[in-house]
Amino acid sequence: MDRRQYRRAGGTIVAVGLVVCVGTCATGCGSGAAAEDARGAADPVIALHRAADMLRDAGSSKAGTSMEMATGGTRVTIRGKGVYDYRRQLGRLTVVLPQDPAGTTEHRPITELLAPGALFMKNRGAGVPADKWVRVETATLSDGNLVTGGATDPYAAAELLRGTRTASYVGRTEVAGTEVLHYRGTADLAAAAEEASAGNRAALQAAAKGFATTDVPFDAYLDDQGRIRKLCQRFSFVNGQRQATVDVASTTLLYDFGAPVDVRLPRSNDIYAGRIAENQPEN
Repeated sequence: MDRRQYRRAGGTIVAVGLVVCVGTCATGCGSGAAAEDARGAADPVIALHRAADMLRDAGSSKAGTSMEMATGGTRVTIRGKGVYDYRRQLGRLTVVLPQDPAGTTEHRPITELLAPGALFMKNRGAGVPADKWVRVETATLSDGNLVTGGATDPYAAAELLRGTRTASYVGRTEVAGTEVLHYRGTADLAAAAEEASAGNRAALQAAAKGFATTDVPFDAYLDDQGRIRKLCQRFSFVNGQRQATVDVASTTLLYDFGAPVDVRLPRSNDIYAGRIAENQPEN
């Protein structure tokens, strides 16, 4: 199947990251499939720019996250699961860290609360009392919390698509039993920050300055309502300790739209007053 490329002025594709999330394209040959392909290929850039708005219209969903990174010559994967309210930009994830290299020690899951401009973490470790939350201003992180928390904020991931410069329609496939339209392209962090909501703008601006490149290759899978069902993004940033480039593949799965979400942010006296370092992997 021919792929149509759509470019905006100044848009370039730069391959970063070592992990590519690729979906299997549907190969239906009937007139119905051809019509769907024509609709999906009409203007991929516009569809992707609108994806975050379609999530706001949906209201909420359940979410699954996976973050795979190269560190110390090996690959580690961090997984998360939870819910997200797109209108309030509030979410809750339970993030499970990988085992120690020996495979004998289990880390306690970290509870993360996602809010405009802030990340709250419980069971963060590193001397933080078990009953306290750690609060981090996402705009102070060099990656804008696209990587640091071990899970990319689902709405921030969607808003990154507002910076899509180049995209192509790959075809129809399925994600968890739902038919979706598969797009592949590259987004620009700086452009996304300009178009983002107030809650994500500063964080994306920080990421645009802190990453090794502002180009973010992605594979996006949208349902017939234009909502993101799966989003795979590849980030590349410089490890501050060793000045080595770390490649990260972040995958977000969204499902059960309209699911109830009850997120209550910690009170001020439940927040740890100490300071923690930005926890990026060594390479």
